[in-house]
Amino acid sequence: MEQPPSPAAEQTQFERRKGTLASKFMLVNISSNLLLAYQSLGVVYGDLSTSPLYVYRSIFVGKLQNYQTSEAIFGAFSLIFWTITLIPLLKYVFVVLSADDNGEGGTFALYSLLCRHAKFSLLPNQQAADEELSAYKYGSSGQSTSCLPLKRFLEKHKKSRTILLIVVLLGACMVIGDGVLTPAMSVISSMSGIQAATEHLSHGGVLILSCIVLVGLFALQHSGTHRVGFLFAPIVTIWLISIFLIGLYNTIFWNPKIVSALSPYYIVKFFKETGKDGWVSLGGVLLSIAGSEAMFADLGHFTATSMRIAFPFFVYPCLVVQYMGQAAFLSKNIDSIPNSFYNSVPDSVYWPVFVIATLSAIVGSQAIITATFSIVKQCNALGCFPRVKIVHTSKHIKGQIYVPEINWILMILTLAVAVGFQDTTLIGNAYGLACMTVMFITTFLMALVIIFVWQKSVALAIPFLLLFGLIEGVYLSSAFIKIPQGGWVSLVLSFAFLTIMFVWHYGTRKKYNFDLHNKVPLKWLLGLGPSLGIVRVPGIGLIYSELATGIPSIFSHFVTNLPAFHNVMVFVCVKSVPVPFVPPEERFLIGRICPRPYRMYRCIVRYGYKDIQRDDGNFEDLLIQSIAEFIQMEAVEPQLSSSESPSFDGRMAVISTRSVQSGSTLLISEEDFGISNSIQSSKSLTLQSLRSAGDDENPQMRRRRVRFRLPENPGMDPAVRDELSDLIDAKEAGVAYIMGHSYVKARRSASFMKKLVIDIGYSFLRKNCRGPAVALNIPHISLIEVGMIYYV
Repeated sequence: MEQPPSPAAEQTQFERRKGTLASKFMLVNISSNLLLAYQSLGVVYGDLSTSPLYVYRSIFVGKLQNYQTSEAIFGAFSLIFWTITLIPLLKYVFVVLSADDNGEGGTFALYSLLCRHAKFSLLPNQQAADEELSAYKYGSSGQSTSCLPLKRFLEKHKKSRTILLIVVLLGACMVIGDGVLTPAMSVISSMSGIQAATEHLSHGGVLILSCIVLVGLFALQHSGTHRVGFLFAPIVTIWLISIFLIGLYNTIFWNPKIVSALSPYYIVKFFKETGKDGWVSLGGVLLSIAGSEAMFADLGHFTATSMRIAFPFFVYPCLVVQYMGQAAFLSKNIDSIPNSFYNSVPDSVYWPVFVIATLSAIVGSQAIITATFSIVKQCNALGCFPRVKIVHTSKHIKGQIYVPEINWILMILTLAVAVGFQDTTLIGNAYGLACMTVMFITTFLMALVIIFVWQKSVALAIPFLLLFGLIEGVYLSSAFIKIPQGGWVSLVLSFAFLTIMFVWHYGTRKKYNFDLHNKVPLKWLLGLGPSLGIVRVPGIGLIYSELATGIPSIFSHFVTNLPAFHNVMVFVCVKSVPVPFVPPEERFLIGRICPRPYRMYRCIVRYGYKDIQRDDGNFEDLLIQSIAEFIQMEAVEPQLSSSESPSFDGRMAVISTRSVQSGSTLLISEEDFGISNSIQSSKSLTLQSLRSAGDDENPQMRRRRVRFRLPENPGMDPAVRDELSDLIDAKEAGVAYIMGHSYVKARRSASFMKKLVIDIGYSFLRKNCRGPAVALNIPHISLIEVGMIYYV
């Protein structure tokens, strides 16, 4: 007879299984990051990896043509090497990527982190309950005493917070400007290579081909980042391997002594020889790191680990060896500087390399297009960009998105730049200015993150700011000199997008403040009694508002003009919080307004700026279940009841949608009728037939019919049972959505500038962006809009 295993043996077996599972998980995690690192080559590093095509040519232009010597070549390579080492490798890979906001990158991610750790945000609808979100806190909970004076100063002065927001918006606008300039520059460069190989092709033909390729590139974006990555990654991989081998060959064959130029001594020697002309040439050197900002901006599409694998271990060595080999070739062939890359390619592999170079130059624009989508979504979620359609192209990576409106606007602007300039030198000047501005702003924000988020000493942030700020400031000053030679394009594009962002943010804030100052007094409602002095009809009325507290003015406006309302009223606020995502179990905040007989509730639905707001058809059901859960919870925890509160606006409770689905207070039965629950409950046969016809035309929108009923529980409080019964009856009668159709106008006493911003700018943007009902996925057939004029 077998003996049962001893406790020690069982413990050993358990530890072995645990170790096996841990190793399997580690292998899956490593393979996932390696796969993402491979995809990032085609999406993030395409632009950065094609810079050897034109960097040396861009450096030795203008007056620096008088210094075309081997010593100057050595100095130029030393500048390129240390620039790539200090900014993309040291700053971005080892420092900036560590400041991700739960996986999201970009200037707005840094701003989001700062707003959560200090009162820097200008958005007024933040609540104390938001700070209890699991994703809200980042880093240590302590507060460094050295940063308190700076924190108090920024929080106290609204102008300083406004300046901070403008700086962040400027960084975002420069990234969007890059999304216009990079495709034009890379595609025209590649098409110019075809012209060099085919002499009979005219300049007009090159331009037509460039425009065709640009249209095709933007038309491909709807496929999604993961598909584009798999399509483009092999091209960039082959390209990087090719330039590495060519660079290694040129270093060995032409001038192995170029290795000594890794010493910064040659930088000092370069500036001693060239003086001011060498400083001006930095505008060409900075093109060697143009595209580095995409590593951080595209972080939401990949992971920080995948970036740290791809750049240091593959992209960085390939670029350094290629620049070294090109410099070795040029030190012995000074006359080849105007076409340095192609002249340095051995004849036996010239045409294969030419084809790969052409394809890689086209791929290079993908990085910044992807970053533009990420920036726009973050701005939109945080109230700084008009409502646009956000399409999530991956079920696994939340940050992989496509924005149709922005995609086509970028295409039109890119075609305009390509046709208008037709010169990569002018476009390159604008591109360099935009890239370096983004890097400089990132350095400034990172210094604040080190102080307020990482809770480090100011003495640590200042060296970081001085080191990278000084380096980037020198490059930026060099780029500003070239504003008349095309640099003005990036300024014009950034100013246009900055104006749109600031006007939208200003108008949204003024509209919210109007709602805040014109709330309906609760004393007035309490004086009217549970009937509110109007007819209470069967059904549930969902009143949408941006207010997280109080009764919005649209409610009084509605009942004044139509003195009837539903038996159950729910004031719904859908808001974005400055975190990447909100877990489903923390999404709903439920509370009560007025005493129980009024049947009035509040629901706050919280989303992060990475969350997917899908119309999955079960919002109404989740809302009813959450309210029922709150009613039951309130009976157990009387402190939640508003009747005990002197303000009659009760405390909010977090209702987990997962727990609601797993163990609901109500019994649920489901039937697939292809018609939503609010449709079946309608008393009008005509309305039912109209809605049924709409569902037949849209079979993908067919929904399950969910019925609720009370469980047989003799111990349930009679008042709770009555309230739950009223809630179920109201749900069966139908659900209506009430929203304000607002017109925002400036007051007559307002200044001319305010009237210009509100009456023309903000009104134009509201009329030409997606409506709030569409953005919130509200069914049009159940929507009631209340017209209102806001005088701000």
